Amino acid sequence: MAIRISSAEWKGTLKEGSGTLKLGSGVYQGPYTYASRFETGPETNPEELLGAAHAACFSMFLSALLTTAGFTARRIYTTATVHLDAGPTITLIELDTQADVPNLSEEAFKGYVEAAKKDCPVSKALTGPEIKLTAKLSK
Repeated sequence: MAIRISSAEWKGTLKEGSGTLKLGSGVYQGPYTYASRFETGPETNPEELLGAAHAACFSMFLSALLTTAGFTARRIYTTATVHLDAGPTITLIELDTQADVPNLSEEAFKGYVEAAKKDCPVSKALTGPEIKLTAKLSK
């Protein structure tokens, strides 16, 4: 299966410093700062990116479940609201999805939604995958 690589660089102190992150595909590269993460700065932040990844993964996984069951979604739109609280700690991710799926009952839809929430790869990753780390201090 696929392996994806993204990178980030931070320079300076926590509050006065700034960073740049880059997706391995090259489709996005941009700044992030203390203000964009903990206040209201215009740049991006890790939680926003995590939310986008979770919304995208959930939508695709729900589509896969529906397709397997013989349904074709005209549209699946999902938002992810990521709550960063003291610590800092991500304490809650709220997924809100709307789907247009012909001939699907509300009861069946809720079943597919719960399965997608539980089994999409990003949801699974957020339950505690092994994290391997390699670190080197450069001089």
